[in-house]
Amino acid sequence: MILERAKRVLEIEARAVAGLKERLNDEFVRAVELILRCEGKVVVTGVGKSGIIGKKIASTLASTGTPAFFLHPTEGVHGDLGMLDRRDVVLAISRSGETEELSQLLPLIKRQGNRLIAFTGNPSSSLAKAADVVIDVGVDQEACPLGLAPTASTTAALAMGDALAVALLEERGFRREDFARLHPGGVLGRRLLLRVRDLMHVGEEFPRVWEETSMKEVLVEMTSKRLGVTAVMDGGGRLVGVITDGDLRRALERYPDLLQRRASEIMTRNPKGIEADALAAEAVKRMEEHSITSLFVFERPGDRVPVGIIHLHDLLKAGVV
Repeated sequence: MILERAKRVLEIEARAVAGLKERLNDEFVRAVELILRCEGKVVVTGVGKSGIIGKKIASTLASTGTPAFFLHPTEGVHGDLGMLDRRDVVLAISRSGETEELSQLLPLIKRQGNRLIAFTGNPSSSLAKAADVVIDVGVDQEACPLGLAPTASTTAALAMGDALAVALLEERGFRREDFARLHPGGVLGRRLLLRVRDLMHVGEEFPRVWEETSMKEVLVEMTSKRLGVTAVMDGGGRLVGVITDGDLRRALERYPDLLQRRASEIMTRNPKGIEADALAAEAVKRMEEHSITSLFVFERPGDRVPVGIIHLHDLLKAGVV
């Protein structure tokens, strides 16, 4: 019984959202064009459940390239209307279109000259009559069996808000990189903003030895730098090989006199590298492709003199992985 009720709610809400497609018309296009021409911000307003949906829509708009914020109607008529600039576009949300607090705000918005977009389920309401653009988000049935609690209607308004935000995003040519710049603290932001240069080890932190360095000294270098790897350089400072913990384990089995050997005898030639300005996410991908845990870093493709090294641990610590 419980599951049947839940399924019924989902079916009603799914129908409500699907029904919006049939009502999309030139008013939606006008809303998009109005916001694109806006020289200020989109100010979203609504009361109760519509206000909660409005906050989410404002947040989605702001994070996808359309500056926006939420203004509560009650706070608006008690001073917060000062946050509204005449260049702003107002998006008002009300199922009935007759919400008292919103109705008090409408004359003030119109008097200031702001353009008004309405999301309402009642195209004949006071809100709709006052609006420059009316988008019908009405539903035939609420999921609430009493027909009282806003359920399907708030879902429909939320979905229409997402449609508006995405349409604006595409019209603006908003890219993944733009999204990342607005979300620098998130995983996507780190993956799209962090460069290898930001995480690599340089200077004294960069483990390196020479072809003729004894394996005893190699062990000291690898232990002190604590990356489990060291570069092997030729006399001109060019990278010619790499020695890893795995190379050491294999060499112990092969050479009883390992500590008397030279780095050039133990190293693996043609180590993998990456450019300093490459995305850190690209470093992860390259490590996965070659089943390795570190990459030498070069300023430009084709360089042979490394400027640093990046380790998988650095990428894990930065949250790129």
